Amino acid sequence: MSQSELRDLLSQLHARLGTARSLDADERRLLTTVLADIENALAPGAPAPAAGDTQEGLESLAVKFEADHPAVAETLRRLVDTLGKAGI
Repeated sequence: MSQSELRDLLSQLHARLGTARSLDADERRLLTTVLADIENALAPGAPAPAAGDTQEGLESLAVKFEADHPAVAETLRRLVDTLGKAGI
């Protein structure tokens, strides 16, 4: 899995967040923080996060958003899958 594909998924998630009108401030802040952490981890020379930590955190976010924001949850799950395939 290339970084380009990961960045595409992150872009999709940013777009979905932009259209998810019913996110409250805490949900939006949490997702924005997670996205920033992933983007920082993908930066050249950044240390790799511990395997599994990122996936577990994203999967719990996906579960949290499943009922009210299924598009966001689906994109988070795709991101979990992609990061897992990349060994992150």
